Parts: sequence; structure tokens; C-alpha cells
Amino acid sequence: MISSENNPPAPEELNDKEPLRIILAEDDAEDQELFVDALGETDVPSEVTIVENGQELLDNLRDETQPEPDMIFIDINMPVKGGKEALEEIKADQELRDIPAVMLSTWDHPSAVEDAFEKGADLYVQKPSSFSGFVLILKKVFLLHWAKALLGPVRKLFFVSEKNISRGDF
Repeated sequence: MISSENNPPAPEELNDKEPLRIILAEDDAEDQELFVDALGETDVPSEVTIVENGQELLDNLRDETQPEPDMIFIDINMPVKGGKEALEEIKADQELRDIPAVMLSTWDHPSAVEDAFEKGADLYVQKPSSFSGFVLILKKVFLLHWAKALLGPVRKLFFVSEKNISRGDF
């Protein structure tokens, strides 16, 4: 498990907010670094804990010495326990089910998106192909989070990709 704090200079309206506590479940070191770097560009005060598979995610969430995260980002394809399996366990657990869960995948096939929605994910994000795209996507995810739009996801807003943000679909 890797922890990092991201406290860049924030816009004035964010200075009063507590850092957003995020857990990233991602097994790829390059994707971990990309996420943390893109997060730094959002100017959102945050604390990130990185775990490398779904089992580590569940262990962290059930560890009473760890603070409850404000949201979790879960890669779908991971070793030991994949993201979909971890999501199912999280959403079946009374103590964990209300934590917003954002699924991450390179795949955007409608059946994969629908499956994540059915399993209780709050948002499905297609991993972007560019750094600037990742920054834009994270900003959109945080806006949805603060607007409470991740509570009871709406199909129309469920799938986020670099393409639909660039086109202004969001």
C-alpha cells in the first residue's frame, strides 16, 4: 500500500475544504503515477492511498485504523481480486456501500458499462489517452461528487470519457 498527500495551492473556494480522502485500487505503476500527477493538476486538496488489487482495497476499507475514504477509484482488471468482484463485496457490505465507487477501465463496451452500473458502481470512467484528458475527467468526477450526483447514479451521467467531456456531452 502506498500513501501520498497532494496539497497543491488550491483555489480560494477549496481552501476551506478538508482534503478529499481517496483510495485508488490500481495494479499498474504507470497508471498509479498518472492518476496522482493528474490529481495534482486539479488543485483539489487530497490524500491518496494506493492499493494494488481488490483484496487490498477491501482489507483497507475494513481496517478500523484507516479513515473512511470520501471516494474510491477501482481499476476493473487487477490480479488477486478484480475490480468488479471488489465492487460487489463493497456494495453488499452495510458499512461500505455508501462510499462512492468510480470504476476505471480502458474498455468502453456498453456491456461492461452496464455491468458496472448493475453491480452498484457510482460512475464508470474510461481511462483517457492523454494527461490533460485525465485532469479534465478528475475535475468532472469531483464536481459530480460535490454536487452529490454520485449518490444514486443516473445512467445519462454514468459513463465519463475523454471524448464525451471534449464534445461537451457532460
